[in-house]
Amino acid sequence: MTMQKMRKKVYCAAGYNTISLGTGRKEFHPKKPRPGLEHYIIEAGKGVLEQIGGNAALIEEAVISNFMAARFNRQGNLPGIIPMIHPDLEYIPCTRVEGACGSGGLALYTAVKSVLAETADVVLAVGVEVQNTVKAIYGADILAGAGYYAGERKEGHAYFFPAKFSDRAGVLYEKFGHDKVREAMALWYVQAVENARRCPKAQEHHNTNPDLFATGMTPPNPKGFVDHLNVFDCSKVSDGASALIFASAKGLKKLGIALKDTVEVVGYGQSECNLSQPPSDMTRLTTSKRSVEKAYQMSGLTPRDIGLLEVHDCFTISGLLSLEAAGMVEYGQWCDFVKDGKTHYQNGDIPTNASGGLVGFGHYTGGTGVRQAVDCLHHLTGKAGDYQVKLNPNKPHGLMISMGGNDKTVTAMIFRKNE
Repeated sequence: MTMQKMRKKVYCAAGYNTISLGTGRKEFHPKKPRPGLEHYIIEAGKGVLEQIGGNAALIEEAVISNFMAARFNRQGNLPGIIPMIHPDLEYIPCTRVEGACGSGGLALYTAVKSVLAETADVVLAVGVEVQNTVKAIYGADILAGAGYYAGERKEGHAYFFPAKFSDRAGVLYEKFGHDKVREAMALWYVQAVENARRCPKAQEHHNTNPDLFATGMTPPNPKGFVDHLNVFDCSKVSDGASALIFASAKGLKKLGIALKDTVEVVGYGQSECNLSQPPSDMTRLTTSKRSVEKAYQMSGLTPRDIGLLEVHDCFTISGLLSLEAAGMVEYGQWCDFVKDGKTHYQNGDIPTNASGGLVGFGHYTGGTGVRQAVDCLHHLTGKAGDYQVKLNPNKPHGLMISMGGNDKTVTAMIFRKNE
């Protein structure tokens, strides 16, 4: 498919992430009351408003992404929560989007299209999920809705999605060698937690484990979990929200935001794969790769132009496979790439998931894609604080991949640093 060039410039600004709350955070207690869906939406929204002088009247549209609030929280109609952020958001158009774990990416995609379509110059994008409302085994069933529930769930594993990516890992063990792949997965876990320790809002920020590699190498327990992954290979159950603004040049002028405090969206790609069909290749994320190729084509860029990477590591194995989908490595070379430290946040060729990714930062499913964009914005504008990456001045671009389900709904987006 030929992707058309952007017909006008679209910018991102004023990003905000809440804490990713769940096991591992000192504030989290499973038996005590915790914030609900509205709390996170309001916090993220107000976090954005504070960066534009509190002037909510400047926001002309909103989009909210979420996966399963109707089941986790018994709440639908999420656009109606947007006016709770500020009275001036009453009556503005708002759309709710859903694409499983890739819902946040769809929010970004939808907001960009509104600016390009000139229905709005300033669009607020919010992504949210509150999942710590049910026991893990019930949550696994809810999250199975990211797959083809009618055709797969009945015969599927109790831990449905971990089993899907466990199957991928098993195939990779056979093709590339168990020890090589297993070590790379453990190193991905080490990187995720070490990065999260520098990010105050990350779920693993308080992790003090002195031997992360040994933990990452914990043998799988097929009787209690799945065949080829351990629990540390998995992103955690998380509650949280993220938000940011998409704006035209005219919108930025209205907001009074300096260009240096923004990033430009220079390319995007969105792709769908048939939900009812198994992956065409268990050793590749083919839909992610297709979305990335569209983003490169639209932007006129190549992997050599990317200086920052945010990938959807819902499991360590998907993080590894995303490196090939992003064009950073040749097929099967991701193990050595990670082992050689090339994804390291400071000294690597391509700093990857600097706030910890889904494994380290946490994965509030419907909001994760928005969080990834916020992190790209913060790094490219030098506002990431303690987890700021060392950017290569010759590579002023960040690429993110927001993936839903077993590589079924995928949005890729490329941002460029502005001076």
